[in-house]
Amino acid sequence: MFFFDPLYLLFMIPGLVLSLWASARTKSAFKKFSRIPARMTGAQAARSMLDQAGLYSVSVKRSSGFLSDHYNPATRSLGLSPDVYERNSIAAVGVACHEAGHAIQHARSYAPLQLRTALVPTASIGSNLGYLAIVFGIMLSFAGMVYVGIALFSATVLFQLVTLPVEFDASNRAKQLVLRYGIVSSYERDGMDRVLNAAAWTYVAAAVSSILTLLYFLMRAGLLGGSDD
Repeated sequence: MFFFDPLYLLFMIPGLVLSLWASARTKSAFKKFSRIPARMTGAQAARSMLDQAGLYSVSVKRSSGFLSDHYNPATRSLGLSPDVYERNSIAAVGVACHEAGHAIQHARSYAPLQLRTALVPTASIGSNLGYLAIVFGIMLSFAGMVYVGIALFSATVLFQLVTLPVEFDASNRAKQLVLRYGIVSSYERDGMDRVLNAAAWTYVAAAVSSILTLLYFLMRAGLLGGSDD
């Protein structure tokens, strides 16, 4: 049966293990450095970084959820989770300034961010319809459906790959600017670096998982030396 293919587990387990490790590492780092005070709350740090970069029109808002922090290019706003928005900790400052880094990318027309934004609609479709098209195409021995599904799912993989430089660059901008703008000291930035470096692995894990999924489907469809029987 396709849904119980042992080969699927063989492909998925490495990505799953990496994802669990990255998530645990991120939560551990955030928890540890949430106990170390900073001179500003996350909201204040983000506001300071944005203002000193000349981005006065970008708003900083409180969002709900744990580590749900994000930048919305459409509304030009940062959404910071309660633990980041309200708390004056090294972890909160690091996460908030990372999101501010995305706003700076947007303002500077950073090409990978523009590409990722353009890929969002296709990637959303590909992650759902693409997966279903591949599964049913293989089950029904309908090669055309499989190829369409693989093309759609490939957009999701491309989105994950483009996300890597976008996230790494946002963190690098934050690491540089917090010192230049006097938001944290060099000692405090060491803790901030650890939080952002840990979080970066979650994006690596997502990319690895999506690549392994695509490789599995390519092999299952007989396009990588596998069989489509």
